[in-house]
Amino acid sequence: MMNIDVEPLRSMGLQPAIAQQAIALAAAHGLDHARLVRLVALHRETLRLHDGRTEREARALPRLVRLLAEADDMLAVGDWVLAAEDAHGDCWVHARVPPLTHLVRRDADGRRHPVVSNVDTALLVMGLDADFNPRRLERFLALVQGSGVQPVIVLSKADTVPDAATLYCRIRELRARMPAGAEMIAVDTRDADCVDRLAHHLGEGRTLVLMGSSGAGKSTLTNTLLGTALQDTGAVRESDGRGQHTTTARTLFRLVGGACVIDTPGLRALRPDADAADVAATFDDIARLAPACRFRNCAHQGEPGCAVREGVDDDRLRNYHKLLREARRDTMSALERQQQVALWKARGREGRTRLKMKRGES
Repeated sequence: MMNIDVEPLRSMGLQPAIAQQAIALAAAHGLDHARLVRLVALHRETLRLHDGRTEREARALPRLVRLLAEADDMLAVGDWVLAAEDAHGDCWVHARVPPLTHLVRRDADGRRHPVVSNVDTALLVMGLDADFNPRRLERFLALVQGSGVQPVIVLSKADTVPDAATLYCRIRELRARMPAGAEMIAVDTRDADCVDRLAHHLGEGRTLVLMGSSGAGKSTLTNTLLGTALQDTGAVRESDGRGQHTTTARTLFRLVGGACVIDTPGLRALRPDADAADVAATFDDIARLAPACRFRNCAHQGEPGCAVREGVDDDRLRNYHKLLREARRDTMSALERQQQVALWKARGREGRTRLKMKRGES
């Protein structure tokens, strides 16, 4: 049976469920000689692994890469893996322990891209300056919903808000759009008070991930939690308040109290890997109002007597419909997508024909 040195790995966020799965995985694949380590950084084909004492480079076996690709998956920072050295002293990852939690986004073509694995809390960082964008925050919430990860909304750059009344108005605006019970804090990410405000998420063995747009203050918050400036930070553009992608790779760091934090680059485009149920959970106010609509199958668009359109902000409702369309498109089969494209083309032809008839053209 594989021997696991639990004490140093506990500082890397090891949980009993992961240890049990690792032992079973090693026994099933004859990997009793392998070591359980955590993936703390990933640069193309090169992996950085940590066993709680030392960090070293490794690569994934082609067989593992192929198996993950066949499952439309790949390794992500935060994964626990089984690694072993070969006869030349090179380190290879032989297997991945199935993650307890796994955050995934999609690109514009619908392809899945893992963000992080085995995290307990997602700190969704949004600045109270020009970065303030409730629609984007709703997308981050949809990404986290249904994953088993607890979202915490961190409103950074509270020091830039001119007065308490303005801060209160912005928080109240967000409260009206966020799921019931969502935790939200407004902070100056440079202030050590952040550690106390987040202390209940920083227990030993817990892992947090910071997510948000570039320039929101994720790396600054990472440095504050670490108590030292390990991550580079940069100024934002005055024109739009956006950062310039100082952080270029996801990296896991250990905190003094035994928790781990993963800093991530800002995402230029965010398309959650969410189904309709996850989207509905993000917009729970719509779910609460829907039974009061006049029609049971109300789509909350142009139907008369729609309680949702009367009770929900137009901007939030438009974002809901857009996320729902994306979620449904991602769950379509190839044939269903072809049929949908054919339907759109047919409607386009019909529209052009009607326009020609209206103009008297042949």
